[in-house]
Formats: sequence, structure tokens, C-alpha cells
Amino acid sequence: MISVFGSLIGDEEIANVMACMRSQWMGFGKNVEIFEKKYMEKYHLPSFAMVDSGSNALYMAVKLLDLPHGSEIILPSFTWVSCAQAILLAGHRPVFCDVDHRTMNVRREDVEAKVTGKTAAVMVVHYAGLAVDMDPILSLGYPVIEDAAHAVDSTYKGNPCGAIGDVGIFSYDAVKNLTVGEGGGITARLPARIERAKVMRYCGIGKSGFDSAVANAGGKARWWEYNIQEPFIKMLPTNIAAGIGIAQLDRIDTLQKIRADIWRHYQDEFGRLGWITTPVDAQPGDRHSYFTYCMRMPKRDDLAHYLLDNDVYTTVRYHPLHMNPLYKQMDVRLKNSEVLNDDCLSIPLHPRLSTDDVNKIVDLIKKFGKTHAL
Repeated sequence: MISVFGSLIGDEEIANVMACMRSQWMGFGKNVEIFEKKYMEKYHLPSFAMVDSGSNALYMAVKLLDLPHGSEIILPSFTWVSCAQAILLAGHRPVFCDVDHRTMNVRREDVEAKVTGKTAAVMVVHYAGLAVDMDPILSLGYPVIEDAAHAVDSTYKGNPCGAIGDVGIFSYDAVKNLTVGEGGGITARLPARIERAKVMRYCGIGKSGFDSAVANAGGKARWWEYNIQEPFIKMLPTNIAAGIGIAQLDRIDTLQKIRADIWRHYQDEFGRLGWITTPVDAQPGDRHSYFTYCMRMPKRDDLAHYLLDNDVYTTVRYHPLHMNPLYKQMDVRLKNSEVLNDDCLSIPLHPRLSTDDVNKIVDLIKKFGKTHAL
């Protein structure tokens, strides 16, 4: 079965994992600091902290804004559930807005349509790695949380996605452009927020007992008595995850080139077929991450089943959240999100695909179009 998402792990990642295990320390360690420094330098971020998942990074991002309890945060419905869950768990109300049917990204007019007197912030999602048009949204004047889970390596007008709004997050789970198995990152326009995040991720403790003992060289009589600065849950990344991340970061440009080459091949092949709407390329001056190739077509469900029957796995990213009973907004109508729910499909795009895999996918889709007179 050809998988729809995937990563490419090499000898470097394996060596870094083995080094952690041989050191007999697999928890939070020096690799985290190394990864954070390299990541900041690679993507020119003003600040950065690694955490244990992108979903937890979203929750932390919301908490870092210190919004009034019960306030509303506007976000696109066409996104992953973690976005809304982070808002709910932080004590706020998610308010879903629509997206553009071509870019699948939120626009200023989508946000404006949902503003109320309780609006306190906006969450944007750089869908598939295509940068949201940020300037019009920033001009609304609300704090902006950037979900750049898809957008490692993406830029907007030369600036790294994730570092354009007030707080931004990244994801490094098993299928992302840069994977550590499971992990995330957070950045902020104000570096003081990330200094606070580094305290928060360890249950709000300023320093561990070990760090206090080493820092004071035995001068503190009871170094095990830690200083809890604020209540928070544990979000520490591991030395193993950071070690994998270091190796992935060293060859991210190569991994991105593989993704870009597959993307361009798909664009060329499917752009010739009148029945497929291909995804939007990045604007001049921007950079796409090529996280997923999400195209639109009639008879989407039939195509998905046809590909599955031929050992090609596809998926729909995402089922609109306003249509989920949990959020009690099913009476809301968001036309574009609902259309995308019926006709979009993500096909395989990742660096582990072979040339034969890509050709098989293209040939199967063309054959489907011919047999269904599309």
C-alpha cells in the first residue's frame, strides 16, 4: 500500500537515537537546546521552544496570550481538531469561519464575518503549507495565533510562517515535513513569551532540582525544593526526539526538494485534466512547504475507493469542525468548507515515494478519469 503521508529516516537519525540510548538518558536533555538553536538559526525565528507535540504547542500558544476567560477565538472550520480543542481547553470558545475554496486558507473577510464583542484573537492555519495572506488579517488588530503545523519551511513575503503573528506553532509528528516521531515547537514575536513557555513546559517549574544543584554548585542547601511559577501541564520533549530533529534539520533542504519535485510533477500532469482542480502554488515571494497535495474533483469518493482498491491510500484533510456535534455549531453554514468536504482529496506526497509510486498514482488517476468519462 502506498501511504498518503510519510517521512524519510536515514542513518543520521538512527545514530542520534543510538547515542541517546548509549548515554543512558532519553528524557529532556542537551539535544533539545541544540535543536532549538539550530531551528531558530535555520528559519530566522526571534525565539523558539521545543515541546512534546504540535497539539500541545497550540494549547500553550493560546495560554500565552492571557485572554479573558470565556472570550472567543475565530478560526477556520477546515482544519485539524487540535485547533479547536486547544481553544476549548484553555477556557475559550472557538468560533468557526469559512475559507477560500481555492487556497483552502482563511481570509480577512472570512474572519470579519464572525467578529463579535467577545472576539479576543484569531487563529490562522497555513493549509498544506501555503501561506495565508497575513497582512489583511493582522490589520484587524486582534492577536493572531499561527498554526504552521503544515508550514515548516514556508514563507510569506520572505518571512517564516509561524513568526508573523503574535504566537506561532509547528508540528513534527510522524508525517510532517520534519519529523521527530512526535513533537512540536512554538515561537513568538516577543521573546519573553518563549522564556515563559520554557518554564510552562516543565509543569511551570523555573528550574529542575538537578539544574538548581549544578547552577549553585552545592551552595543551595535544599536544591530539590523547586520554584513553581505557574500551574501548567508537562510538555517536555525528549532527548531522543530532539536528536532525530537535529538530523532531519541537517537535510531538510534535500527532503523539501523531493517534495517539491513530486508537487511539480502532479501539477503538470493533473493541470492538463479538465476534471481536476489542482491546488494553488505559492505567490511570488512566498515559499510553499508541499506538506500535502489536496486536489478537487467530481466523484471524489469513487476515486478514493478506486485508488484504495489499487493499493494507494488517500484521505480528506479535513472534515469541517463546525459539522461536528461536539462544538454545537452544526446550524452554521460555511459554504466553501462544506464544498471542500465533498470534493477534495489528499493524494500521496512525501519523500519516501519512489518514481514508480508517483507514476502509478498518476496513471491510476488518469485511467479513472477515462473510464468515468470525466
